[in-house]
Amino acid sequence: MSAQESSHHPPQRVGVVAESASGETRVAATPATVRQLLGLGYEVVVEQEAGAASGFSDQAYVDAGAEIGEAWTADVVLKVNAPADS
Repeated sequence: MSAQESSHHPPQRVGVVAESASGETRVAATPATVRQLLGLGYEVVVEQEAGAASGFSDQAYVDAGAEIGEAWTADVVLKVNAPADS
C-alpha cells in the first residue's frame, strides 16, 4: 500500500437532509437505505423531518439506527436536488 493510500480515509459520517424545493416529496435515503449504510460501516445522521414528505418519520430513521441531528456537518451529504444558494 502506498503512503497516499494509507493516509486516505473514506467518509465515515453520512448526512441526509430535507429537500427545500416546492412540491418535492422525495428524500435521499429511506430507513431501509440507512440500514444498508450502517451495514457498510457508516454513521448516519438525518436532519429532523427530512423524510416527512415521503412518509418516513424521524422515529423510523432512529429505529433503523440513524441519529437525528445536524446532517450538513457530515462528511458526505445526501440530497435529491442540488442545494439552494440561500
